[in-house]
Amino acid sequence: MRFEVENKPPVEGPSARRVRAGILSLRNHGRHSFATLADGRGNYLLAAGGGVTCMLERRDVDAGRMLRAFVDKPAKTVPDGTILAFGAGQLRLLADEWLTAPQVAEAFDAFLLCKPWPMLLHWRDQGDVLPRI
Repeated sequence: MRFEVENKPPVEGPSARRVRAGILSLRNHGRHSFATLADGRGNYLLAAGGGVTCMLERRDVDAGRMLRAFVDKPAKTVPDGTILAFGAGQLRLLADEWLTAPQVAEAFDAFLLCKPWPMLLHWRDQGDVLPRI
């Protein structure tokens, strides 16, 4: 696995502690606003934002899809269509796609340790990301 945080050196074979610390240090402003954790096959998680304003996506190579995490209980402070601005750009999110950094850290932990996804997370298909053969 390879863990990368914006504007920090990549880490090969990171520990769960290091990944969690990296996710909890993200902020949607400044130099460290997104992170990725990738396996050797091309599957990855992407987190953007920080604190209580995070977004989480994952790439599933086998399915050729990009999926965005959402929760059953939407955020009350951000309506559908609110923009998350971070170092790599801007995304419009639905109210149920806003996550907290601890929720994102739990998902990164699951991916890193090949455990089941946290029960509070669901995945919404974002469409094809790989060409069909």
